[in-house]
Amino acid sequence: MDSALITVRVQADDFDTAAEIEALSAGRTDIGAVVTFSGLCREEKGQLSALELEHYPGMAEAEIRRICEEAVARFELHGATAIHRYGRIDPGHRIVLVIAAATHRQAAFDGASFIMDYLKTAAPFWKKEHLKDGTARDWVSAKDADDTARARWT
Repeated sequence: MDSALITVRVQADDFDTAAEIEALSAGRTDIGAVVTFSGLCREEKGQLSALELEHYPGMAEAEIRRICEEAVARFELHGATAIHRYGRIDPGHRIVLVIAAATHRQAAFDGASFIMDYLKTAAPFWKKEHLKDGTARDWVSAKDADDTARARWT
């Protein structure tokens, strides 16, 4: 859609979900549904002290924007927001936010799922788990489940 608002940010700082929803939907009478997804850092059964996230600057933003543009076109979204944090993130803190706005709820749900599934598999991010015992694991490999989730859109 030509009038779709797309916001993409990769940042160290936390984000305000309500403010991001307002920024995407304020004054838009064509939006009937807004779907959000917030990904949080888990404690991994009490073992994790923090998650370290790195990205490829410039390339990460470009790939996320490409994903959002594809979602806007495919699901006729009126807007999409994708914010991904990097750096050290403690359990319980936000990592990622995806918002999809559309005329109808199913398009918004599908758009948000599509963006998240592709973000997990296509955007250049790496994560390392820092454990409470003071050790750090190797950089975490991609999960087959993420590839399976993405494959449903092809």
